Amino acid sequence: MLIAGFPAGAWGTNCYLVAPAAGEECVIIDPGHQAADGVEEAIRKHRLKPVAVVLTHGHIDHVASVVPVCGAHDVPAWIHPDDRYMMSDPEKALGRSIGMPLMGELTVGEPDDVKELTDGAKLQLAGLELSVAHAPGHTKGSVTFGMPEAADIPPILFSGDLLFAGSIGRTDLPGGDMAEMLDSLARVCLPLDDSTVVLSGHGPQTTIGQERATNPYLRQVAAGQGASPAPRRGM
Repeated sequence: MLIAGFPAGAWGTNCYLVAPAAGEECVIIDPGHQAADGVEEAIRKHRLKPVAVVLTHGHIDHVASVVPVCGAHDVPAWIHPDDRYMMSDPEKALGRSIGMPLMGELTVGEPDDVKELTDGAKLQLAGLELSVAHAPGHTKGSVTFGMPEAADIPPILFSGDLLFAGSIGRTDLPGGDMAEMLDSLARVCLPLDDSTVVLSGHGPQTTIGQERATNPYLRQVAAGQGASPAPRRGM
């Protein structure tokens, strides 16, 4: 298994390229602000052939490079239908302007081929199986992508902005909802094995076991308690 990840752009959003091995087909997860060059560098370095872009949600810091990346490789983008509008209207998704200088760097709109994700779907892409879980809370269309344990590789969760190391995604933007966030954490994250590696939308990797033991939000959900609003992180 090959996972090449890097933080991109003004918000340090993690973009991942996932393939069975170097020299094979790959899936690109969340090519956000200023991610296109990093994607091309990883493709060259590992001799990869992209077959799809998959998106954990529609905020501009996760989708800003979707159009150029999909266009360069003639691949589709997968997104949950509740967040699809954000690709064409990112400011509506934020409830405010993100600034004219920054907007001038962005290619707003949809790629030529957009496919919609559904809860429970199992995507067979690039020789990989990605299990889709709808996980609203940060946005209405947030999803996670899970990969099963294989050989000596533990299970993996690409959590987007649902779960971070030590924290969770913000819920104060349009479409955010703390009650939905807590439900998603309980439904999507708590049942996972402690060995599951969490590769999130921002910050370092962690594990479900580490977060179950130390993340105040996951601990409160496990105890059946409410949680305070999440700190501001990412978009």
